[in-house]
Amino acid sequence: MSEQYQHRARKRFGQNFLHDAGVIHRILRAIHPRTEDRLLEIGPGQGALTEGLLDSDGHLDVVEIDLDLIPILTHQFGQRSNFHLHQGDALKFDFNSLGAAPGSLRVVGNLPYNISTPLIFHLLDNAALIRDMHFMLQKEVVERMAAGPGSGDYGRLSIMVQYHCRVEHLFNVGPGAFNPPPKVDSAIVRITPHDVLPHPAKDHRMLERVVREAFNQRRKTLRNTLKALLDAQSIEAAGVDGSLRPEQIDLAAFVRLADELTNRANSNPIGTEN
Repeated sequence: MSEQYQHRARKRFGQNFLHDAGVIHRILRAIHPRTEDRLLEIGPGQGALTEGLLDSDGHLDVVEIDLDLIPILTHQFGQRSNFHLHQGDALKFDFNSLGAAPGSLRVVGNLPYNISTPLIFHLLDNAALIRDMHFMLQKEVVERMAAGPGSGDYGRLSIMVQYHCRVEHLFNVGPGAFNPPPKVDSAIVRITPHDVLPHPAKDHRMLERVVREAFNQRRKTLRNTLKALLDAQSIEAAGVDGSLRPEQIDLAAFVRLADELTNRANSNPIGTEN
């Protein structure tokens, strides 16, 4: 990078720039971009992955929040006809504005750790547009996303991501692959929205509510942690053992609890805010 375009990583944006060529090539192999792809890179930074994505000749939109990186990216890639740069905050970005066909968007990013979870929830709200997502995340976050019942990592993030998507923890990446090196290990995850939801809830907002309430006090039993929403009889009616802790029950059971709450709300609209 020329002196004219020097840039230092900024803490407020959680920037840790990927520089390890071996890791970059491994990520690109996992993504396997093709000419017909509609690609979206979130937080391209200094363009470590961007060039490889562009070389596929697929249509690439990138969203970058750091104004100081815009001239760097424009200088490097602005002449490429398949490169389209958007300056803005990915947490507020309207993905529908890209005009991508349903189920076509392939999302890629080395995500800042401080926004990774809210950004994933924002993307899940747009899952109908997305074909797959490949992210570099804090290893702990990937482990939480991929966790199953009975694991200490299993929680709200696991359930809500797995409700919408299949999660694959692909490989880990050490701090030395970045500049500056982060204080934690990272991991690459592939997240693929389900063509058909395996356990569709009658109202996914009720599922979010039940899961949030359940894991607010994860060491308590469901009977106790959900008492503001469902009584013991309702939990039993959903076919769930109320003496279990939330980390002990699977996605399907949480959906049954959410549907029980939806049924109660529909039969007693005035009492929906129990």
